[in-house]
Amino acid sequence: MLSDEPPQIRCTVEALPAGGRLARVTIDHRRRVNTLNTELIAQLASLCERLQTDDELRCVVLTGAGDRAFVGGADIREMVNLDPESARAFISHLHVACASIRTLPVPVIARIQGYCLGAGLEIAASCDLRVASDTATFGMPEVNVGIPSVIEAALLPRLIGAGKARELVYTGRSMTASEAAQCGLVDRVVRAADLDVAALEWIQAIGTAGPRAIRLQKQLVHLWDTVPLDEAIERSVQTFADAYQTDEPRRLMRAFLKRR
Repeated sequence: MLSDEPPQIRCTVEALPAGGRLARVTIDHRRRVNTLNTELIAQLASLCERLQTDDELRCVVLTGAGDRAFVGGADIREMVNLDPESARAFISHLHVACASIRTLPVPVIARIQGYCLGAGLEIAASCDLRVASDTATFGMPEVNVGIPSVIEAALLPRLIGAGKARELVYTGRSMTASEAAQCGLVDRVVRAADLDVAALEWIQAIGTAGPRAIRLQKQLVHLWDTVPLDEAIERSVQTFADAYQTDEPRRLMRAFLKRR
């Protein structure tokens, strides 16, 4: 049965066994396959801004409500009435939401079921890790409704290669979860019933690692996406040194040596 609740971004926070917190974020617009309108986009960006300030946060899981869709795209019922000025505002707000996911200081896991299309695929590409059900469907169908794929669609060539990215945005065709895994769009494909188990394996690994090391690693991963290779390597040297500003490396290394 479809929910009678208004569209919303829901967030629950839970303690992790090794310390710190996990945030579970759900995009809930299930009556319209979790399509994103202006209000939901603003809610998502605002939530991510709040999560930025949680020093105990270790990991975020992002998913869509129900089993029909992760995010079915941007809401065409709203976009059909845009003009050039309002179109710029709409897509700029969506970019802010995607960027707020990309710049969260901890890893973000996309838990994908059903449709992951257009804006949904841009949201998923903004995450660090992606696990999908074997019945999920991926695509960038914007050209079929008269608009180009933009903003975080620019992440696709580095994820799946230029050729596959061009195929998606030029043809608007959809791909299966199996094909998405083959081209590197998703990191793991499992049965729908196993989505939470698969995500939990990543959550546990991240949760038991050094909290500061994970945050420094997230900074580097974001850097790798934005600067030339030589600069990325050079700046990583300072990040390595910065890791020793606290006792986390010594403490975890001593524990490792003790176990050995």
